[in-house]
Amino acid sequence: MTTFRIPSSPCLRPTLVAAIAIWAPFPSLLHLRAAAQEPVELEGLVVTASRWAEPEWAVATHATVISGAELERRGIEDLAEALRRVSGLAVVRSGSFGAIASVFLRGGESDYTRVLVDGVPVNDPGGSVDLSGLTTDNIERIEIVRGAASALYGSDAMSGVVQVFTRRGSGSPSGTLSAALGTFGTRRWRGALAGGDGSTSYSFSLGRSETDGVLAFNNQHYRTTFSGRVQGQLDPATDAALSVRYTDRTFHHPTDGSGAVTDSNSYTHSDALLLGLQVGHRWSDAFETGATFTLNDSDHGSQDAPDGPDDNVGFFGSASLSGVRRSAVGVRSVYRPEAATTLAAGYEREHQSVRSLRRDLSEWGTSSSSSENERGNHAAYAQLSSRLAELALNGGVRVESNERFGTVATWRAGAVWLLLSGTTRLRLAGGSGIKEPTFYETYAAGFVTGNPELRPETSVGFEAGLDRDLGQWAELRATAFSQRYRNLIQYTSRPPDDPTPNFENVARARSSGIEAEVEAEFRELSARASYTWLDTEVEDAGFDSLPGSVFVEGEPLMRRPERTAAVSASYTVGASFGIEATLRHTGERTDRDFSTYPASPVLLPGHTVVDISAELELASPAAGRPGLSLNVRIENIWREEYQEVLGFDGAGRAIYLTGKVMWGLRDR
Repeated sequence: MTTFRIPSSPCLRPTLVAAIAIWAPFPSLLHLRAAAQEPVELEGLVVTASRWAEPEWAVATHATVISGAELERRGIEDLAEALRRVSGLAVVRSGSFGAIASVFLRGGESDYTRVLVDGVPVNDPGGSVDLSGLTTDNIERIEIVRGAASALYGSDAMSGVVQVFTRRGSGSPSGTLSAALGTFGTRRWRGALAGGDGSTSYSFSLGRSETDGVLAFNNQHYRTTFSGRVQGQLDPATDAALSVRYTDRTFHHPTDGSGAVTDSNSYTHSDALLLGLQVGHRWSDAFETGATFTLNDSDHGSQDAPDGPDDNVGFFGSASLSGVRRSAVGVRSVYRPEAATTLAAGYEREHQSVRSLRRDLSEWGTSSSSSENERGNHAAYAQLSSRLAELALNGGVRVESNERFGTVATWRAGAVWLLLSGTTRLRLAGGSGIKEPTFYETYAAGFVTGNPELRPETSVGFEAGLDRDLGQWAELRATAFSQRYRNLIQYTSRPPDDPTPNFENVARARSSGIEAEVEAEFRELSARASYTWLDTEVEDAGFDSLPGSVFVEGEPLMRRPERTAAVSASYTVGASFGIEATLRHTGERTDRDFSTYPASPVLLPGHTVVDISAELELASPAAGRPGLSLNVRIENIWREEYQEVLGFDGAGRAIYLTGKVMWGLRDR
């Protein structure tokens, strides 16, 4: 994690602020007018917290920024791994590389975090998101904003937002070509090209990774990723940007739902296209407008053929395919009567559709089913932020009008005070969130009956934070939060001839906790530490009544650790050598043993994983000569045995060696 620091020169600050604003999601294409008054020290910029670039000190919610350059130095290839050190956030992967990787932010469900790539939603309708398909290829940075944020981003932002920003090229053409080998039969390669002048910029990358997995057979994972961004100045007052990310992958898994290794040929496959187009026009120094188009078009499937001629008892084979499409258009106006005040209003229209096919083989014959459904959503919103000397205020409202669940309003508000000559920040923030029902919960037919009358799940959260700057060498941050989740959708079984829907808004839960972080730098040595204490509770179990149910009244929410901590230290020698060690501790958490019926509650023990990485630059790129670097990364160096999901073992020790050839100017 890193803080972007803006040079103190009053000539450079406006240029950098405008540059960052150009490549952020939609409103960031719009020009940010520099302040004409006294220079103001900006410790950094955060875009996701308000959908335009704001000074870091003015952001009321707890936000974290991870730079792409840092991830590259550490040898991190996957977004899920990049998020593991973030306070308030727990990553859970159900098995080997390529298995479903979920994120639990501030105790919320795994579908309560809005995940975006350049403003394009990665979540399926209803919030479900699998991070195993997202790599760190061509990433400029990642922003994590905690707390309910549906007033900014609509559905799914119940607990927070994670946004990936694609790298923006600049300068003369430069590129890299890397290749890696490692444990578990890992092979990787990636190529990247970037550049740009004053009016046009571009960046592209293409990569492929393959692994045999941690299990003895049928555990391969293959993934190909293409990422690109092109941006240009159409005229002195108009600019546009186009970003694209395409992923194609296959994951082989011999395990059943309990983790037992039973199948020799089952696998899942998917491909996803994320496309974002933003256009902005500046009518005057105070007034700007813009338009966006986003598309998430993905296909997911599974194949499980009979294992052999004797595999013909019960249900012995299946195949499924589903296509999901989310497309949206939006328009927005931004008015800045002065440099420190911004008022924005906008409208968004989204269309969602899901198509699914399934075929099952059994000793009773072959059965098949199909469905095709769609829905639309309209949203209007308004936002305001203002900075008055040592005080920053922000707020916003959003009204959603959905074809299925009707009209819902969400809000957010925050305040920041700078104290003690700017060395201390006091933050207060609150907001509400919604998550729309999934298509299955709404439209299911056959053995399960959906409920078209479902309302969205809702959340309300508050937080208070205190940040302290200890001169040039350390910074402390502490945040206390509380969130309540209402109208949680649950399934209940009913007799086959009962037409009553199987899904209802009946459950309630809460979470609260403390997030603490410290960063310190002393010459070539830097260190970071984070700690999270989380308390969750099911307040109303709804239909669940058994001790092994997913929701048990009075008990913690499943798979949320009460305590997590991370400590890292790095040492660098100029730009030629760097080494870093990271320790991550995950405390005990509850789970369920689904190999039996009814399921029984279990307690997963805590675990501690230590990683170490080092990068050595053997030659710097120069005119007419490429550069060369080597990176070695060792994960789980002490071979800790652990499970993030009951029955699915985590990876043991792994060693990866990456060689990289660079030409053109370095992007460090």
